[in-house]
Amino acid sequence: MISYTAILSANVRTLLQYRTAAVAGLITQIFWGLIRVMIFEAFYRSTTADQPMTLDEVVTYIWLGQAFFLLLPWDVDRQIHALIRSGLVGYELLRPVDLYNLWFTRALAFRTAPTLLRAVPLIAVAILFLGMGAPASAAAGLAFCVSMIGALLISCAFTTLLNITLMWTVSGQGVAGLSAAAVTILTGMLIPVPFFPDWAQTVINALPFRGIVDTPYRLYLGHIPPSDAIWHLGHQFVWTVALILAGRWLLARGVRRLVMQGG
Repeated sequence: MISYTAILSANVRTLLQYRTAAVAGLITQIFWGLIRVMIFEAFYRSTTADQPMTLDEVVTYIWLGQAFFLLLPWDVDRQIHALIRSGLVGYELLRPVDLYNLWFTRALAFRTAPTLLRAVPLIAVAILFLGMGAPASAAAGLAFCVSMIGALLISCAFTTLLNITLMWTVSGQGVAGLSAAAVTILTGMLIPVPFFPDWAQTVINALPFRGIVDTPYRLYLGHIPPSDAIWHLGHQFVWTVALILAGRWLLARGVRRLVMQGG
């Protein structure tokens, strides 16, 4: 456990150094957030039909999505990609640690540090100037915080699974492209899940992706009552375990079939 803590700490410290990139990303996220807010404002002004969420709730949902955008498991770890492509992944197998736990720890740092650099200032700006609301209640805020831990674990488990698939692919571009499209739609990042047709919501609610975006954000809004949080947290926990088990199984197969450069 000490080894993984040290690895996590070292990777987080390294990633926290990219402050200029974080500022550029912050400006980009605010820009795209404003565009999405304007799109939904135009939508609400052009319809008189009842909607599953109020405009204020959607605006807050959007800014939460922009703040935690880098938490989405839409790409692979470039360092692991390079290790596999070069054959240096063999050194990973020689380390006196569990390979899956090592890559999962790296995913934790990969998803946590850059997200924190953007999320904290963006939320502050959005609440002060861009119409983002506070949590619906203290209970909603607590449920949101706990659910975000679940969202992080699902994201890291899925990221690790994507990294493991690199053992079978020449390039990670295809995997990253497919995962980006699926994750953006199925998490509710593009359109909040309550706006989907009923049949689509049934499918999305059964998948793990809504636990990364839709579940914590709607808990924040009180759109999902805090009293129902236990069921949604359970959904996140079950899928985290399932993704970890799938990743471990796939990694075991990959290591058995792995051929290093030179034989």
